[in-house]
Amino acid sequence: MGGGSGLFLLACLGVLGFVALMVLLSSIKIVPEYERGVIFRLGRLVGARGPGLFFVVPVFERMVRVDTRVITMDVPAQEVITLDNVTIKVNAVLYFQVINPNWAVTKVMDYIRATMQIAQTTLRSVVGQGELDELLAKRELINQKLQQIIDEQTEPWGIKVTIVEVKDVELPQNMQRAMAKQAEAEREKRAKLIHAEGELQASRALADAAAVIASEPVTLQLRYLQTLTEIAVEKNSTIIFPLPIETIKQFLPTEDKTLR
Repeated sequence: MGGGSGLFLLACLGVLGFVALMVLLSSIKIVPEYERGVIFRLGRLVGARGPGLFFVVPVFERMVRVDTRVITMDVPAQEVITLDNVTIKVNAVLYFQVINPNWAVTKVMDYIRATMQIAQTTLRSVVGQGELDELLAKRELINQKLQQIIDEQTEPWGIKVTIVEVKDVELPQNMQRAMAKQAEAEREKRAKLIHAEGELQASRALADAAAVIASEPVTLQLRYLQTLTEIAVEKNSTIIFPLPIETIKQFLPTEDKTLR
């Protein structure tokens, strides 16, 4: 009897030791650098702990892990009607992180899903308040406005929105064709203006040259000789070159010069 009771006592002690070891191991928590452990004691918030190793009292305390790294989230394409009545699809990318783990756990049920919904509604609202040209030309300002609005709405949850970027703007086919025609017309307009400006500058240069030639007739003959030299470089077999009247007069009889 004494031996049986001793074995039973040893078995009970072994079971109690095993249970105590399991309880001790379950109370040890290791939280990495990028996480925080939010502790609840009998349902009441105690606070965030970590990173590192700490103990949680079994049964009485419960820990919720919260990731504090930057989360990248794609905002699905939203169909928006701009201020100038153009229907477009626009999507964006959102960067945010948890800066207050206590609020992220206690003030919102699912902070990732809630941030996603806020981002979608804000994207539709902000893009719908502007015209298409503003969206295409002033995208940086729209990104800043989106970031500011979303960050203000998620701040009570302990969420910090760092960057919001509009990724792509999908236009209807008819709008793409209209914009292509507009861009082509704009390029033609610039080409005509540049051509007209060149003609104006050329006419001014010719007017200055004519004034110089009119004041010194010899320059006209020099210009003819220079032109002849340029033609001779091309190695043409036949050269037809007009002579100015002033040059021919030098070889005419004296009476013809007087008549003229």
